[in-house]
Amino acid sequence: MCLGIPGQIIEITNINHKLATVNIAGVKRQVNIACIVDEQHPPEACIGDWVLVHVGFAMNRINEQQAAETLQLLEELIGNREEDAGTRGHGDTGTRGRGDAGTRRNFFPHPPDSQV
Repeated sequence: MCLGIPGQIIEITNINHKLATVNIAGVKRQVNIACIVDEQHPPEACIGDWVLVHVGFAMNRINEQQAAETLQLLEELIGNREEDAGTRGHGDTGTRGRGDAGTRRNFFPHPPDSQV
């Protein structure tokens, strides 16, 4: 199973290699945008686009509402995982040894101006 995480393109860092900086939950990552550019949508036009990122590639463009909905679902999944971890026996954090099951963090902030 693959998981694409929504992020917003904030800068084109190398047009020739089709590389851009994407803001993913407040973390800036360099990704390859070759899968989402073409003659009608060149790299320069990608700034501000919401994309699904998987293993360093922007796989496809999504709209802001889709990004907000996906981020909300991911938050819910994280919350459910943490709740499940809290009901397990002593010593089983449910996080494969990371020991942070009880720490609630907002990994996926909502897109600006979203109504989620």
